[in-house]
Amino acid sequence: VNLLQLQEGERITTAIPVRDFHENYLVVFTKKGTVKKTPLKDFSNPRGRGIIAVTLKEGDELIAVRKTSGTNDLLIGTRNGLSVRFREEDVRPMGRSARGVRGIRLAAGDEVVSAEVVEDRTTILTVTERGSGKRTKIEGYPVHKRGGRGVISIKVNDRIGKAVGFLQVRDDDEIVMITNNGKVLRTTAENISILGRNTQGVKLMDVDPGDRVMSIGRVAEK
Repeated sequence: VNLLQLQEGERITTAIPVRDFHENYLVVFTKKGTVKKTPLKDFSNPRGRGIIAVTLKEGDELIAVRKTSGTNDLLIGTRNGLSVRFREEDVRPMGRSARGVRGIRLAAGDEVVSAEVVEDRTTILTVTERGSGKRTKIEGYPVHKRGGRGVISIKVNDRIGKAVGFLQVRDDDEIVMITNNGKVLRTTAENISILGRNTQGVKLMDVDPGDRVMSIGRVAEK
């Protein structure tokens, strides 16, 4: 069935299961570095055509939506391999139609590719267009104020390409990487090396000339 009437050119970014709308928040992240936090209860009365979750500036688009407790740490990752970790309390709650505030200060030509709600005892998997990547312990990402330029999460260059995604994982998580031409690699997170932030990583996947990794994801548990 058609659950949501989409406008031309519009697509679904995230689906989040919710049992109780009276607790927690939804935090949205955009390509141009904006972040916005809205009480979950503000979404408790949906309409067939949907309701506004964030007002986007021209040229911006939604990258991720995460459910939070109000006291989490948030991590934003960019295509140039930078990341910023900050306290959720640095983002005040706003109404659905608000534009939000700056989550990360982007350099010219850079854009947000991923966002995560930080969990203890995890690693951040970073993968680049040419199939290089690594895991870095979450403790290696220092907490800064919202809106900063961020720190290096992976050193990108022409050889390994730009970053395509940042994914928070545990050792037993199954990971899938998919290229633009449909090539797929499935592996377990524990098979990927743990390295510091200021490194290029190692080759995870052979990518043919002209092809590039488009997406990474975690395999859902059965």
